[in-house]
Amino acid sequence: MLDKPVDELVYEKGVIVGVRSGTELAKAKQVICDPSYAPTKVRKTGEVVRAICFLEHPIPNTENIDSVQIVIPQNQVARKHDIYVACVSASHNVCPKDYYLAIVSTIVETSNPESEIDPGLALLGNIREKFVSVSPLEEPLEDGTKDQVFISKSYDATSHFETTTDDVVDIYKRVTGKDLVLKQRATQEQEQQEQLQGQASA
Repeated sequence: MLDKPVDELVYEKGVIVGVRSGTELAKAKQVICDPSYAPTKVRKTGEVVRAICFLEHPIPNTENIDSVQIVIPQNQVARKHDIYVACVSASHNVCPKDYYLAIVSTIVETSNPESEIDPGLALLGNIREKFVSVSPLEEPLEDGTKDQVFISKSYDATSHFETTTDDVVDIYKRVTGKDLVLKQRATQEQEQQEQLQGQASA
């Protein structure tokens, strides 16, 4: 495991053999990474504008709840893409007590990205601190089975993780060749019953 920045992915005969950081090489038969680690193996599909905001109050008109998710429909603001607003608080251990962390994001459609999230920012009330970024949206050119480098898609503007979850499921299948099957974990009571049954039948 490397504890330094990755300088390059190392290939032999077109197949990944490791990851180099400085003079160190971590050997690997497979690599799973985001697009920034393999810029020649991805294509840009768009951009996302995202504002991370610190508030000293919950979002107004949300009944002072400590977390909330709001979607502003595209038709409501004459856009092609929805605007997403998510807010969490100290109860989630992401910021100090009495502070709130809000994120407003959407897919860029114009040459003035920050103005595109104004309808979402307007919902936040007074903003203590705001950090705005515009990031590329990228996706892999291939599925990774040839070179054993499995690349995720970029995080998009959504805040509910559905598209990210879909991407993880897709990567799992590309890596293993099998569908990811998630099972609900047994409750503590069920696990105890199974242990007792096992002891009784032993």
